[in-house]
Amino acid sequence: MISIIIPTYNEAENIVGLIQFLKDNSNGLVNEIIVSDGGSTDETLHLAQNTGAKAILSPQTGRANQMNFGASQSTGSLLYFIHADTFPPASFANDLLHCMNNNFNCGRYRTKFDNSNLLLKFNEFFTRFDWFVCYGGDQTFFITKTLFEKIGGFKPDMRIMEDYEIVMRARKAGYYTIIPKAAIISARKYKNNSWIRVQLANYRIIQMFHNGASQIEMATTYKKLLNP
Repeated sequence: MISIIIPTYNEAENIVGLIQFLKDNSNGLVNEIIVSDGGSTDETLHLAQNTGAKAILSPQTGRANQMNFGASQSTGSLLYFIHADTFPPASFANDLLHCMNNNFNCGRYRTKFDNSNLLLKFNEFFTRFDWFVCYGGDQTFFITKTLFEKIGGFKPDMRIMEDYEIVMRARKAGYYTIIPKAAIISARKYKNNSWIRVQLANYRIIQMFHNGASQIEMATTYKKLLNP
């Protein structure tokens, strides 16, 4: 039923633990775990293959292209997109089935960071709301294959904010929900930058997106504003 798709680039540090977690909690509902790689120079693909995942090299790089390619190789009726440094709740398989049974065909979780910083708890709180700033892929994203194909998948020319953009289209064409549980996401971006620096960078990029800035402008600006 469920095809899990993980876009990767040099995620050898995270990929084995994530795949094992997903397999241990699949509850017989996961058809496959697809790792769609963007040309990693580390052991990401090799490690993913050794865990039993379908490890594939995307013919085009960029997260949008990699997720589209992973979806094209999938056999499940429900697509579940997860970043390599994100862990959904252990109940994820049953949660997605519950959503399907209640006629929701797309949606996400809330956020919980792997860090107890009080400022990050502020961010966590607001992910319960259906706001544009909370449409990021860190919360994971599920969508039926039928709806995914109907809306044309991720826009392949997008280098940044592809996850926000697809949620906008999916919400209009389908039935969207926010599952009242939290995915655990990495706080490494906040560790490598200050909280305020990340917030200002995110605000800047969102404003550029709404003002029609090009993908090259947005991607270049974001790289300048934040450390990797």
